[in-house]
Amino acid sequence: MNDTQPARTNMITNLQRRHFLRGTGALIALPTLESIGFRRFASAAVPAAPPKRMIFMGMGYGVTSETWFPDIKDKGAGYKLPEGLKPLARHKNDFTIVQGCKHQYSRQAHWGSTYWLTGANQYGTPGQSFSNTVSADQVAAAQFGKHTRYTSIQLGTDANDRNGHGPGNSLAWDQRGKPLSAWNSPLETYLKLFAKDDIPLAQRRAMLAEERSVLDSVMIEAKDMQRGLTKSDTDKLDEYFQSIRDIETRLSKAEKWIDVAKSETPFEEPDIALVGRSEIEMMYKLMVAAIQTDNTRVITYREPGSRLLSSLGASGNPHNVSHYRPGSETEVSSKMRDKAHSELLAGLIDQLKTTKEADGSSLFDHVAMAFGSNIRSIHYLNNPPTLISGGGANLKLGQNLVLNEGTPLNNVWLTMLQGVGVDVDRHGDSTGIVKELQA
Repeated sequence: MNDTQPARTNMITNLQRRHFLRGTGALIALPTLESIGFRRFASAAVPAAPPKRMIFMGMGYGVTSETWFPDIKDKGAGYKLPEGLKPLARHKNDFTIVQGCKHQYSRQAHWGSTYWLTGANQYGTPGQSFSNTVSADQVAAAQFGKHTRYTSIQLGTDANDRNGHGPGNSLAWDQRGKPLSAWNSPLETYLKLFAKDDIPLAQRRAMLAEERSVLDSVMIEAKDMQRGLTKSDTDKLDEYFQSIRDIETRLSKAEKWIDVAKSETPFEEPDIALVGRSEIEMMYKLMVAAIQTDNTRVITYREPGSRLLSSLGASGNPHNVSHYRPGSETEVSSKMRDKAHSELLAGLIDQLKTTKEADGSSLFDHVAMAFGSNIRSIHYLNNPPTLISGGGANLKLGQNLVLNEGTPLNNVWLTMLQGVGVDVDRHGDSTGIVKELQA
C-alpha cells in the first residue's frame, strides 16, 4: 500500500456518503470519477429510485351528476366518457372513476372538503359540536415528510372564496384533527418555494435560537399553571402544549434546512392578479415544480369556487350553481365548471407525463393523486365524485369502477396510502382496501 491509499480511501468514503444523502433527497447522482477509484463503486453512481408522492385536489360543492358520472351499468375499461369528462379523453387510460362510496358520518351538505380526507364523525368528541381527525394526506406526510424541506404543502385560495368547502384552512387536518394552514395564492406559493432568503445565515440562526428561547420560557410558565386546574382547563392546557410541540417541530425542521439553499427557480414569478382558471393552472404548474424539486412529497389543494365561475364568465355563485335545475342557467354554469376542471386536470396530467425523473421515467409514474369532493351535487352526499390518477400507487386505471353502495370512501384512501408504501393498516372508518382498484 502506498502513502496515498488512506487519503484515497477516505475520499471515496466521503463521496459515497454525500452521494447517499443527496441521492435520497434531491435525486442527484455523482458522476463516475475514475481518478479516485469510483469505478470500483459503480453502484453508487446509479440514480436512486424516484420517491412516491401524493396529491389531493378538492373542488367544494361537487359536479353536475347527470353529465359527470359514467353510467353505473357501463362498468370497466370500455365505458363511455360522459360530457363532463370528455376533455380528459386523451388520458382515459390514466384515470379511474370510483363510484358507490360514502362517508358514513357525512351530514353537512355544504362541507365538501372538511371531512373529505378524514371521514370523521362531527360529533365524535363528547360535549363538542365539531371534531375532526387526521386527513389521509397527513398520514402520508408523517412518513414521507422526513426527507423534504416541507413535510407537506397545503394550497388554497382567497379567504373570501371558500364556497362549499366548509370549516378548515385547507384540505389537511393534523393528528389531533386540527386544521392546517395553506398558501393561498400562486405568488405566495412561488415565493415560499423559490425566493432566496437574503438574511445572512448567522442572523437566521440567531433568530431561530431566540424563538426557541421564548418557547422554552412559555413552556416553563405553562407547566407552573397546571397545579389545581379543573379537568376542562387541563384539557385546554394539554391542547396548548400540543400547539407548542407543533412549533418545536417546525423550528426543528427550519434548523435542519437552514443552510440548504432553496431550489433554483424553474420559471418566472407568477402574476399577482391570477384569478380562477388561470390561478388553478398556475397552482398545478407549481405543484409539479414542488414535487419535481423534492421540496415536498405530499400536496393538497382546496380549489376556488366563485373565482373559477367568474373567470369562466358563468352566471350564478357556487351555491346556486350547485343547486342547478335541468335546462336552467345554473345547470349551464355547472357544466362549464365541470368542463374547466377536466381541461385543467388534463393539462396537469400532461405536465406530469412530460416531466422526467433522474432515472428517465416520468413524474406521473411515481405520483398518486385524487380529485373530487365530499358532495356529489345539490345536497347529495352519497357517491361523491372521485377521480383517481397517477402511476405511483400501482392502481388499476382506465376504468369506471362501481363499488357496492355505501363503501367507505376511506377504503379508497387506504388503498392509495398502502399503494405508495405508507405503513398503515386502516384510515378512519375504513373496512379494508379496494381490491378492484389494485392493478
